[in-house]
Amino acid sequence: MPKLKTNRGAAKRFKRAGSGKWRRHHANANHILTKKAAKRKRRLATDAVVADSDQRSLDRLMPYQ
Repeated sequence: MPKLKTNRGAAKRFKRAGSGKWRRHHANANHILTKKAAKRKRRLATDAVVADSDQRSLDRLMPYQ
């Protein structure tokens, strides 16, 4: 059986947490940070846990992560 390909778009956006669940980085935290409130930047700095219903589809997109 051939090797499965990793979806490169998903690989750049998601990482697996230590618990085995997928985590996603927040958008809007890279530039033009001076006008954003400190509270907003703190919230954007943390990763969001992907919903349980989407975990299986991410496992298919990234079979080796």
